[in-house]
Amino acid sequence: MPTIGVDKAALFKALGREYTTDEFDDLCFEFGIELDEDTSTTERPVVNGKQEPAQLKIEIPANRYDMLCIEGISLMLNIFNGKTPSPHYRLVAPPNGKIQTLTIAEETMSVRPYAAGAILRNVSFTQARYESFIALQDKLHQNLARQRTLVAIGTHDLDTIKGPFTYEALPPEEIEFVPLNQTKKMNAVEMMKFYETDKHLSRYLHIIKDSPVYPVILDANRTVCSMPPIINSNHSKISPKTRNVFIDVTATDRTKLEIVTNILVAMFSQYTEEPFTIEPVQVISEHNNESRQVPDLTPRETEIEISYINDCCGLSLSAEDICKLLMRMSYSATPSKSSKNLIDVSIPPTRADVLHQCDIMEDVAIAYGFNSLPRSFPSKSGTVAQPLMINKLSDIVRLEAAMAGWSEVMPLILCSHDENFAWLNRKDDGKTAVKLANPKTAEYQVVRTSLLPGLLKTIRENKHHSVPIKIFEVSDVAFKDTSLERKSRNERHFAAAWYGKTSGFEVVHGLMDRIMLMLKSAFITSEEGLEGHGSGDSSYWIEEVDDPTFFEGHSAAIHVKFNGKEHVIGVFGILHPTVLDNYDLRYPVSTLEMNIEVFL
Repeated sequence: MPTIGVDKAALFKALGREYTTDEFDDLCFEFGIELDEDTSTTERPVVNGKQEPAQLKIEIPANRYDMLCIEGISLMLNIFNGKTPSPHYRLVAPPNGKIQTLTIAEETMSVRPYAAGAILRNVSFTQARYESFIALQDKLHQNLARQRTLVAIGTHDLDTIKGPFTYEALPPEEIEFVPLNQTKKMNAVEMMKFYETDKHLSRYLHIIKDSPVYPVILDANRTVCSMPPIINSNHSKISPKTRNVFIDVTATDRTKLEIVTNILVAMFSQYTEEPFTIEPVQVISEHNNESRQVPDLTPRETEIEISYINDCCGLSLSAEDICKLLMRMSYSATPSKSSKNLIDVSIPPTRADVLHQCDIMEDVAIAYGFNSLPRSFPSKSGTVAQPLMINKLSDIVRLEAAMAGWSEVMPLILCSHDENFAWLNRKDDGKTAVKLANPKTAEYQVVRTSLLPGLLKTIRENKHHSVPIKIFEVSDVAFKDTSLERKSRNERHFAAAWYGKTSGFEVVHGLMDRIMLMLKSAFITSEEGLEGHGSGDSSYWIEEVDDPTFFEGHSAAIHVKFNGKEHVIGVFGILHPTVLDNYDLRYPVSTLEMNIEVFL
């Protein structure tokens, strides 16, 4: 969870009273945050002959992006203490009545497709407010924006630029401007080289460096405002004297774009001439039908069940009581006219973390007071855990293999592309393996589609041990599956490998027979059949298969029949000499791999 350092005197002034460390610690606990440190009780450094002001270091829940600055912390605590009502954020038209526009070019689709904006007009900055404004952007960049890969924020002095604005993607040679806090004009190519050694900005260069076009925000005079997500222009640099702020936000994720925009304008709109007013920007994005007015600060409407709140908290609160508690947490709530068991709740635009009535229930509990909640024996609301069936089956198979004298290994789920395909004499059709878009090393390029690479690498690294080596693994492999929303699926496999001076084919075959017997699947041959007595009335047999991974004529597919339906669940055999050579193994290896999910 992020820890925020705030000026102790400034926070207590905003809260309207002084607190002792213990009193403020209690207030933080009541609200669901934690006071990590009060630096007034320790020796503080002296900077330029002046001792650093005392700070309160407060640990904020990772989902409360609206409390990453002193403005958010003081506002939420004042609402909690009943000293101020929840703010009503309003969009207001500009003085001339003409809303600024931000036109998005279609070329941006290849690099950062989304953009939004807003204007804070007649802002009253002090040095402390200005520094907090910059610090909040940094914290949003590091947390929600994932190091600017998802979202990047640019802030500009509106009085130095002129709308309408455009968001374009241009070749780096065509982008020229003076970067923030510099004096020399550079093009984007020169900038990339210039900032390679910068300890702050160098970490972001990779985001767009290999793109043929770079995103850029331009004003009506084609003056560059920013080149997201790298740097702003020095021309539109803001300062504590800035009165009108134009905010541009670009992103690869539409949802994160809206959250970041709302958080930033909501926190600092309290410093505008008319508090909590924001001037909107009209986004024109016809190529992807994303034209809209931003930001959208309309509260989200939802319903909660009174019975659910009371059951979870162990209380017997009325609708009116719950509404009063929700007001302390910055919600707006009224009893529903459609049902006595429902409450209509308006979720403020700063609370993107509220996704379900369980989130609202937690805030009711906070407002009521954790220490005031009735204590009850855990069985009142406790649940009894039980393993997932796939994990229970895996444990059964795992135990049986171990009892047969095999050692379990747990290699990594990522491997190189060659280890997964070429080294096993298999071809990649492009539709099987889940590949990493930006692998850090050649060893971790794909998610394995077979357990064999991990087993063979384990043997390779342990060749100095005495033979035979008998190892197995029960774990997941992954496959592409475009029919699913996530476009991939996991599959639980069992695999084993024998490494010794003889092939060990009959040993691996015996292990497979033992596993199948334990799974109550009867073996049948071409001469005779054995009636299966398992719960699924299953039977299995093996058929020779031509698989390039294995030595020709020394491999077989495992066929299983459930309720009259046939499945091919795996293959076993003696590995081909080229496979052994690829993995640097000098003795024969026999392997077995099968999908055990079919037995569920």
